[in-house]
Amino acid sequence: MGALTYYPEQSFSEENDNTDLDELAFQCQKILHTEYSDKLDELYRLGGTSGGARPKIMTTINDEDWIIKFSAHVDGENAGKMEYDYSCCARKCGITMSETKLFPSEVCEGYFGIKRFDRISDISGTKRVHMLTAAALLELDFEQPSLDYHSLMKLTKIITRDNKDDVENMFRRMCFNVFAHNRDDHSKNFTYLYDESADSWRLSPAYDLTYSNTYYGEHTTTVDGNGRNPGKKELLAVGTMAGMKKELCMDIITEIKSCINGMLEMYLK
Repeated sequence: MGALTYYPEQSFSEENDNTDLDELAFQCQKILHTEYSDKLDELYRLGGTSGGARPKIMTTINDEDWIIKFSAHVDGENAGKMEYDYSCCARKCGITMSETKLFPSEVCEGYFGIKRFDRISDISGTKRVHMLTAAALLELDFEQPSLDYHSLMKLTKIITRDNKDDVENMFRRMCFNVFAHNRDDHSKNFTYLYDESADSWRLSPAYDLTYSNTYYGEHTTTVDGNGRNPGKKELLAVGTMAGMKKELCMDIITEIKSCINGMLEMYLK
């Protein structure tokens, strides 16, 4: 399709010395603070064009492709631990997630890593999976609040041919983002993957789930028009408008709110 392929130049094993990651994280902080780093070229090669707010590297672990994140200058030093806890909580909430790990560190609680879902490994090697974000499909500026979950539910129904599992999973992600205070839920954080064997599109595993604010103090994607303080009323409106039964929506809302409250207690003590 004319795209360039990126291959990580550095790989780690499960028992990799965590001082390597600590050194890379330290060098990233120097760059973020506009200080000189003699690791600039190495960090550029490892990061490729991954984008996003946080510095990260793309690497291979036991022949599998992973992304490992470091803290940005606006994060606390234990942002990695928080994102890992969020990923574990999301799974408990029935949200489809790729495999995640908390890589050890000698200077913080660890670095968040996630296995890439846009790569498939088999006997013939590693294949790239074609993927499209909601921002690309709808031609949206992801940095601007220009999307509502009504539209995301409708898009999911259309592109997945009304796959009930994917529609319900999108509803669960909306509930999770509201109750877990993940307000950076912009249009590039929702992705669809092409299943070549079935000639169909599916909702990708969730990613970038963590406690976050926006500079305007609202969700980037509104919930039934409400971005500042959406709740059960708005969540229910989005679900039922998408054709989900009211009883199912209520059960999911209650389940996810209860699960998240237990996780947030760790950070609110």
